[in-house]
Amino acid sequence: MTDQVVNKKPLSEFGVDEAVGKALRALREANNLTARDLASSSNVSAAMISRIENGQVSPSLSTLEALARALEVPIVSLLRETGTATADITHVKAGKGLESTRVAGRHSHDFVALGFHRRPGLEFEALMVTLDRRDDSRPPIYNGHGCLFVYALEGEAIYLYGEREIHLQAGDSLSLDAELRYGIKEVLTPVFRFLSVQASGR
Repeated sequence: MTDQVVNKKPLSEFGVDEAVGKALRALREANNLTARDLASSSNVSAAMISRIENGQVSPSLSTLEALARALEVPIVSLLRETGTATADITHVKAGKGLESTRVAGRHSHDFVALGFHRRPGLEFEALMVTLDRRDDSRPPIYNGHGCLFVYALEGEAIYLYGEREIHLQAGDSLSLDAELRYGIKEVLTPVFRFLSVQASGR
């Protein structure tokens, strides 16, 4: 077996070695493999695998490629912990969230913001929307970018997507490109409540 190592680095200076090691160990254990098992299928020694997992060396790309191939994962899976030291997480307890009212012309409806994340090149928003049939104004029709996921929680409504009308009932879901016009055309029950999740490039 041949092992290739890029120059050693002080662990206090870089966290990449530890991150790669953590990812490798997690993937190996998820496949119920011992270091010896992985060594046999990757042609990387068990001793080297142990050193990588403990963050003691900087493996070469060829070594990472061999390990990824043996684990049947893309090589980026071994680098998944190295991208950033910070990340946002939003935990919304049941019945909570940021309550808001959206006004569009004569129409208004209530929604609860469950999550919002913004990254370079990506924007993500999750809302729980409640529409009341007693509101005699028509809900707005949108035209946007990215992708949208809709999950009906309560009631029934007619959903418009392009020229297509879709009858939504509790438990139904939609996944669509937001390039065509979309939105609720008509609420059929006293209340229609749904989850809306949208992701788009910025």
